[in-house]
This record gives sequence, C-alpha cells and structure tokens, in this order.
Amino acid sequence: MENEIINKVANSGLINIDLEDYYVKGPRKLIDIKDQLFMGMILKEKDFREWIKTNNWSQYQDNFVAVHCSEDAIIPVWAYMLVAASLESFAKRVVFGDLEALETELYKEVIDTLKVEEFEDQRLIIKGCGNLPVPRAAFLMLTRKLQPIAKSIMYGEACSTVPIYKRSN
Repeated sequence: MENEIINKVANSGLINIDLEDYYVKGPRKLIDIKDQLFMGMILKEKDFREWIKTNNWSQYQDNFVAVHCSEDAIIPVWAYMLVAASLESFAKRVVFGDLEALETELYKEVIDTLKVEEFEDQRLIIKGCGNLPVPRAAFLMLTRKLQPIAKSIMYGEACSTVPIYKRSN
C-alpha cells in the first residue's frame, strides 16, 4: 500500500470548532423606530403610543428581535422600553441594536454557557468562513473563553491556519 492516501489532518490531533454549530436557530426581525419618526427627525409621544397600541405584535411570535433607530435622531429611552414591553409575550428575545447586535447577544449567551472541558490542553482550530451570520465578536468571545485552557488556538481551515495563541511551556 505504498500509494495509500493518509489524512494528515485527521491524524494531527487538531480539534475543529465551527461557530456555526452554535448558531441559535429561529427567525430574526428588526424593528427600526425611524419608521415612527415625524419628518424623519422627531418622535411624537402621542403618535408613538398609538403605534404601540395598534401594531400587530403577534407577527414577532417566537422571533428574535433587534430594536434600533437607523436615523440620527434623539430617541427617548422610554420608546425602546415600550417596544420591549409590547414584544415581551411574543418574542423569544429582544435586544437593543441592529441584527449584528442581536447575533452577538445570542452568541454571548451560548459561549458563556459552553462547556469547554473537552478542549483542555488541546490544539484548536476555530473555523473562519461559513454561511451563517456569525458576528466577529463571537470569535473574540470564544478565544477568550478557550485561551486559559487550550494548548493552542488557530483560526481558519486545517490546510491554512493563522496562529492565534500558543501556551508557553
């Protein structure tokens, strides 16, 4: 068997971690308060409260919802609080910010509860590219969580990694 193909990556002892494996499944929606501004600049309390009262909040049932304002307007804190209170019985999770902030918060929850004992003293590769919206912040959070226990951390694919951390002997 002199021409036998040997998978060196499989035999290397490297452990691949794909953040997409920790993606929280479920629909995401964005509420942009800019749509409720008068002349694109001013939030009128009476009109906003009417929108809160008449909006169909059930459309956010079992969704992860990000709430923000994309216009450069001063939005009082109570406006965001009213939206959050209206979504409480419908949405799975509500965060302040855009969809990336939502993904970051979801990943933070997952990474904070991640059991990392299996990665102790291991050589790890955190996979880089994928199809799901993994925020950059998730890579930082995971690195900080793994660094105290890992032997080494690399980024990318097994065929071309970027060294991130190596424990000194």
